[in-house]
Amino acid sequence: MGYSDVYAEANADPDGFWMNAAEAIDWVTPPTKALTDDNAPLYEWFTDGTLNACWNAVDRHVEAGHGERIAIIHDSPITHSKHEISYSELRDHVASLAGALRAKGVEKGDRVIIYMPMVPEALEAMLACSRLGAIHSVVFGGFAANELAVRIDDCQPKCIIAASCGLEPGRVVHYKPLLDGAIEQASHKPDFCVIFQREQEVAHLEEGRDVDWHAFQYGVEPADCVPVAGNHPHYILYTSGTTGQPKGVIRHTGGHMVALNWSMRNLYDMNPGEVFWAASDVGWVVGHSYICYAPLTFGCTTIVFEGKPVGTPDAGTFWRVIQDHNVKCLFTAPTALRAVKREDPQGALIGDYDISCLESLFLAGERADPDTIIWAQDKLGVPVVDHWWQTETGWCIAGNPLGIERLPIKIGSPSVPMPGYDVQILDEGGHPVADGELGAIAIKLPLPPGTLPTLWNAEARFRKSYLDHFPGYYETGDAGYKDEDGYLYIMARTDDVINVAGHRLSTGAMEEVLASHPDVAECAVIGVADQLKGQMPMGFLCLNAGTQKSAEDVVAECVKLVREKIGPVAAFKLATVVQRLPKTRSGKILRGTMVNIADGKDYKMPATIDDPAILDEITEALKELGYPK
Repeated sequence: MGYSDVYAEANADPDGFWMNAAEAIDWVTPPTKALTDDNAPLYEWFTDGTLNACWNAVDRHVEAGHGERIAIIHDSPITHSKHEISYSELRDHVASLAGALRAKGVEKGDRVIIYMPMVPEALEAMLACSRLGAIHSVVFGGFAANELAVRIDDCQPKCIIAASCGLEPGRVVHYKPLLDGAIEQASHKPDFCVIFQREQEVAHLEEGRDVDWHAFQYGVEPADCVPVAGNHPHYILYTSGTTGQPKGVIRHTGGHMVALNWSMRNLYDMNPGEVFWAASDVGWVVGHSYICYAPLTFGCTTIVFEGKPVGTPDAGTFWRVIQDHNVKCLFTAPTALRAVKREDPQGALIGDYDISCLESLFLAGERADPDTIIWAQDKLGVPVVDHWWQTETGWCIAGNPLGIERLPIKIGSPSVPMPGYDVQILDEGGHPVADGELGAIAIKLPLPPGTLPTLWNAEARFRKSYLDHFPGYYETGDAGYKDEDGYLYIMARTDDVINVAGHRLSTGAMEEVLASHPDVAECAVIGVADQLKGQMPMGFLCLNAGTQKSAEDVVAECVKLVREKIGPVAAFKLATVVQRLPKTRSGKILRGTMVNIADGKDYKMPATIDDPAILDEITEALKELGYPK
């Protein structure tokens, strides 16, 4: 069956399609039906089934005789170490940790915050919670104390599992003082904290509250897997909200397992036993879905990488990891690839490694500019799929399903909707627009399994954020269009569509043009307030290493390029060269914060910002352009 047949089948008979997919998962009590719609527009999947996520990710592979297969490879260029853990070793580690948590009172339904760097123990902590039916909430390691405190108060954990420190190139990030500060600030206090001591920094333990990771497991009975209902919350993952109060996205266990397991074969073209590498962090949704649960549930080997695409030690580190561990599929963010391309524009370092094992590269997290995709296709010689999804959906909305059918790749499009996603382009009134016309991207309800059913303790906010604007649809917050072949194009967040003298223009389209300039490594376009035209586009350009031209010449050429490709209607005249762009730690450019600086508005320092000092550089660059007015 080709893609269009599979997609049509999922649309025509969602219950049959997903019940069939559910057969690939181990159930304690099999579900009698897939979709529950009694409480529409709040939908649930596999509600009456019971299962355990940890059993599906770990134990069942051992029971099937695959205990010696490698489950996790830890590769840390920062500590110069590599370490493998088999499925049977992983089961023993997780059962022991879960037993120790249970002995201290953690039970089904309790929340546990995990605050860890990229070490295998982070995955073991997630799986130990899943084993007990406890609901984990992973907070990106190194998040400021205040941000951690907000999450402690929202999910009220019984326990917090943390590491003594994280490691960045050239520095140690002290986690324990941040944890202590957060607990002090929070109204809710956890019963206890488990601290994984790393040799790079041994943290002080608070007597009566903190226990050592290894010591508290000593002599404890390992825990068996606790069955939970299909609609039992598997985890809470906080994503930034417009109000500054983060939104707790939840995932129901049954649908999460079924969808992720389905995606490994059908989207990523993986087979059990092969090596899958999502170069992300466990603190983000990609880490939850594609470092931990999907590869392990499907029986693959997953890589936990503690390093950076450049600087650990150079722009060849990705290729070294692919060669060393026989990686079949790499999944990373466009920003990581741009960093590599900026340092090594000719891709000279690729030739130092044998990466013939690599069969595909998937990008997600933000729009990948065509220039970067073309560079990767040219240098790597494999399909480069820029697929699109969100923290809220937990897995791909639109992509190229390599395991079903390798569809033609159209540069600039994440390809086509995945089965279960009925993606529509709507105007402000909620009516579908013609092919090729820009509009709001919405998904007809119900969403498929694995997506968010609601927000943690915030149903009214869930409805307001996602369901109320377009009744009967989930509002993605992205803008774009479809072409005549049904391929989707994501042009910007809806708030990144700017209004220049009455023309609705996509900043994403302008970024695409700027990125095509041979000297531009990375760029961002924002809309700044303008008395005459309402808004004006402004471009920020980062240049490739070794560029010979002056900044002024590149800016002039870029302004001319936008005028040629998009037209005078874009009114693109403002641009400046900067050393770097402000980003979140997951690589998203903080365009909204840049707009606030340019418009002279107050802004809250984003919790996820990679390096706050960059905002000072942006402020200086804006001053030179005469902003704020």
